[in-house]
Amino acid sequence: MTLTGIVIRNIIRKLLTGQDYRSEIVTLLDAEFLQYVVDFFKRVACAKLDNKDITVDWYKKEFLCPDLFSPQEVAIHSGLNKKTITNMYNSGRRQIVLDASVEHYDALYATINSLTEQDSIDVSLTIRFRDVSVDLNINESMIVINTLAVKRSAISGGLWSTAGKQVEKPLMATLCALFQVPQKYYDQGNLPESQRESDFYLFNDTKEGFPCEVKLMGKGNPESADAVYARGSRVLVANTLSDLNKEQMNANGIFWVELKEIDDYKRFEQVLNALSIPYKSFTGDLQSALDKILPAVIQSDEIQDSVTPEAVLRERERDDDSSPQLLVEFE
Repeated sequence: MTLTGIVIRNIIRKLLTGQDYRSEIVTLLDAEFLQYVVDFFKRVACAKLDNKDITVDWYKKEFLCPDLFSPQEVAIHSGLNKKTITNMYNSGRRQIVLDASVEHYDALYATINSLTEQDSIDVSLTIRFRDVSVDLNINESMIVINTLAVKRSAISGGLWSTAGKQVEKPLMATLCALFQVPQKYYDQGNLPESQRESDFYLFNDTKEGFPCEVKLMGKGNPESADAVYARGSRVLVANTLSDLNKEQMNANGIFWVELKEIDDYKRFEQVLNALSIPYKSFTGDLQSALDKILPAVIQSDEIQDSVTPEAVLRERERDDDSSPQLLVEFE
């Protein structure tokens, strides 16, 4: 999954102005899921009509067919996420995913049959498409409902993960630009392989690199702090941190910035000062500054194929270091 430049800019703006960025992701999730529901119901209706005279399991025949769908789609149709299968079998190979999907579907179908035979319950789902009505019995309805639940979960996990990865570097570049840090102090273009595991790097005049981690998790998610220690990071920028997280990082000499309230971004100045990275204090209007910075960091409104914006990959050799290059300049 990928996000558009517009969405990434909106997320960064909300993070830096103390707003909840999650509404951007939830809106995308709802739109993508509802479109999937419409398309899926159309396929279900057509498949049921095409197989009205066939006594075998039409859903399995139509929706678990590897010739018609990718292994990931077959897994979803069976009621499993491909990631779950990979974790269960320690492999995501095509045949393993397909075999596991069929096995799970058969088990799920048997469970549904058993439940419906024991309980006197009757549920039917009617799909109307182009003046044609298709009725699904309780077994078919529960299979379809389960598939939709799994699909929404898969879309949700993918979007939240994508949001984190695609916002990391643009967010850090925006913070640097806001405090007028010259670009050479956060140029990501020449990172050695050993340094590419971290989300972002800051550099001082001696070219010493300071690994930075960006985490958009909510409070109580231990991954925010764990990644910092695992990767030897010096800086953590996060949406929400617990008091314990902050105490532990203070004790270990790790600088942190929590982007939760309106002026929380100002703590980044303390980080730059402590790391001896040149900067200027920001005293202007934040919204106006972001209006100027964000188009320079994310230069396209379209789908962003890379998690690293061009703004942090430009290598510049200057003869006169007394006039360092800034991403944007404020009057």
